[in-house]
Amino acid sequence: MTTPIKLAPSILSADFTRLGEQLAAAEASGADWLHIDVMDGRFVPNLSFGLPIVEAARRVSSLPLDVHLMIVEPDHLLEAFAQAGANSITVHYEVSVHLQRTLSTIRALGCRAGVALNPHTPASVVSEIIDDLDLILVMTVNPGYGGQPLIPRTLEKVRQVRGMIWDRAVDIQVDGGINTQTAPAAVDAGANVLVVGSAVYNQQQSVAEGIAALRQVLNQ
Repeated sequence: MTTPIKLAPSILSADFTRLGEQLAAAEASGADWLHIDVMDGRFVPNLSFGLPIVEAARRVSSLPLDVHLMIVEPDHLLEAFAQAGANSITVHYEVSVHLQRTLSTIRALGCRAGVALNPHTPASVVSEIIDDLDLILVMTVNPGYGGQPLIPRTLEKVRQVRGMIWDRAVDIQVDGGINTQTAPAAVDAGANVLVVGSAVYNQQQSVAEGIAALRQVLNQ
């Protein structure tokens, strides 16, 4: 691929006792976006954070805020997340009854619109809404927890999605188990935005070292 690869550190893996510092480190080290996973304990079995974290991230970082809503009935909160500072908002196909309307609303709020597909959801479901999308997120793990290993067969879905969008300006994002071992395969399959959690935020290396290692294996 000739498209520059974007790295989107997931703040779910950050040290929340020094969140501002961790976000600043990602920005200073060349991260492209900040990925914010919002979990409700209903669509996924875990709780994470909500509007206050998005607002806080907006205050301390100039990077685009990539908000991933792993929640039921996301339409009720789209405007609030846009006002909190989200630059892109991704909703799950599995919970969106009127998906085209939801995506149109996101765009009307001034945000980029994305749809996420769980591992069991086929790529074909986006065929009727491609023109309403700015981003397709292929979940390479089951959503709800960080630190899971990538499910290899999900990379075939990335290839299918890449084939569907043709030359449209739609980002293909992968989320789950992305590290120096799996990132090249994800890019080879067609992804151009990599959500990276524990590969960047961990106790073994600095944020700068984690991002540099990913750039090295991607020849970026």
